[in-house]
Amino acid sequence: MTKHILLGVTGSISAYKSADIANELTKKGYAVDVLMSKSSQEFITPLTLQSLTKRRVHTDVMDEPDPSKINHIELTKPTDLFLVAPATANIIGKLATGVADDLIGTVALALPSDRAKLIAPAMNTNMYEHPMVQKNLQALKEIGYKEIEPRESLLACGDFGSGALATVDTIIEEVVNTLEGKEA
Repeated sequence: MTKHILLGVTGSISAYKSADIANELTKKGYAVDVLMSKSSQEFITPLTLQSLTKRRVHTDVMDEPDPSKINHIELTKPTDLFLVAPATANIIGKLATGVADDLIGTVALALPSDRAKLIAPAMNTNMYEHPMVQKNLQALKEIGYKEIEPRESLLACGDFGSGALATVDTIIEEVVNTLEGKEA
């Protein structure tokens, strides 16, 4: 049976790497449904991700393609793993506090608690190390999220430090290990 992944893409410069993530997961035989925040669409288009996954990309919590079903609930039913990559400080804060004002947050709250959840932060070093972001990441870990830690690198802002999205290979390895029940 095909494993099903929900990939949440948020508004980070590293959103372009979500294309590689979606492509690699699809090539591995996973069904990948992509959820895009409004700001992520400033960095990468839904059409790119749709072309790679061969599946409809979801961008708006109010978009209900089938009037007989509630889309944000239906999306969670077949889900084996929920991955947010890249995850901005904004979405980390929303997920940690239960804010459901967009599609990713709404789907996250509708997701059954026994589903695997991975989060891959990407942001400036000062933002990543900020006590509120670390507190929010800890809160997510307490409710079952596993963090795929960011890399230390030269960041888009010109600073060097921790906050760069983990490599695509690292993210794929973590997804596969999680879905196959192996420790990373």
